[in-house]
Amino acid sequence: MSNRRHTLIALSGVAAALALSVPAANALTSDATATPAAHSQDAFKGRTDAAVRKSLRSLVKEDGFPGALASLSDPGGRARNYTAGVGNLKTRSKVPTDGQVRIASNTKMFTATVVLQLVGEGRIDLDAPIETYLPGLVRGDGIDGHDITVRQLLQHTSGLPDYDEEVVKDYLTKQQHRYFEPHELIEFGLNKKALFAPGTGWSYSNTNYILAGLLVQKVTGRPVGEEITHRIIKPLGLRHTYWPGVGDQTIKGRHPHGYFATAPNTPYTDVTEQDPSAGWAAGGLIATPSDLNRFLTALLDGKLLEPEQLKEMQTTVDAPDFDTVGDAHYGLGIATVKLSCGGYAWTHGGNAPGYTTRNAVTKDGRAATIAVTALPTTLPAAQHIEAALDTALCTR
Repeated sequence: MSNRRHTLIALSGVAAALALSVPAANALTSDATATPAAHSQDAFKGRTDAAVRKSLRSLVKEDGFPGALASLSDPGGRARNYTAGVGNLKTRSKVPTDGQVRIASNTKMFTATVVLQLVGEGRIDLDAPIETYLPGLVRGDGIDGHDITVRQLLQHTSGLPDYDEEVVKDYLTKQQHRYFEPHELIEFGLNKKALFAPGTGWSYSNTNYILAGLLVQKVTGRPVGEEITHRIIKPLGLRHTYWPGVGDQTIKGRHPHGYFATAPNTPYTDVTEQDPSAGWAAGGLIATPSDLNRFLTALLDGKLLEPEQLKEMQTTVDAPDFDTVGDAHYGLGIATVKLSCGGYAWTHGGNAPGYTTRNAVTKDGRAATIAVTALPTTLPAAQHIEAALDTALCTR
């Protein structure tokens, strides 16, 4: 659920980061497979294939991630999928090509899109205080829902503290299989002092998007997961993307196992099965890398939002703590990432126990998603995931 620069502390309380290295000498395999639509050799030249394979192998061999997946698509929609490592440390089975993973904070793009659709329908005012829709809920030390707008929630300029430390304390022994109600998550965040006055700073907070999910439910009278499904997933034909049902701790489709540890060089624990309620509207979705590419491409092509709302989504503020480069800007549920080949791409990414995803689409329509089956415990490992995404988008 966390942002990129904070990968090392997100979902871990105040102590250890949530990934580790394992001996990978016997865990290294890789493949590259084309989707049925990807017969053109012009779309993915040998340099791209070789560079992506190498970056995934390095994530497994050098950084110790059990498995890695990638999906690339060109402006024409032709796709290519890659894997490295193993999908199950016990059986040593291969990573399933384009397998399902917990996409964590990429969910925020979906939630923000639904909110902006409702703005376009005249049912939500971006610059109205959240108090208008959720009266009496947003209160705390330096916190008042009268002063925080819907825009500020989606933009992370509300000053609301994050709740994530509370949901990962003693994760393996207490929290992995615990169900959290959305209002409980809100309470965790509101029990802390405001970080700054609304609109005067930027700080990534999952609390903002739990409130956004409650906003959607209040306005529509329907569950936020249902709205995401009917407004985004089904219209785009994202066959391998879904909102887990209440109490569903499994991943339904073909998937690599996800792993967790509290420090580098300690044994992995399989956390594939976990309760996703701690993420909810901020990080609960499950998807494949190729579905993420299709979603992000369709979003930026204007297939989900009217031009006015898409422009609002892409109006950004400085977000120096969002990535390891420190040159990011954040809009409404979406951000920019600087590319080594020049310019910026639209992105988000997500971190959850067991899975890290990084994804982006360029102005000319190249899209890529990288996923690994643990969280990094060192800044270099986090940077290597982002470098793999850059490689996928910039190597030609």
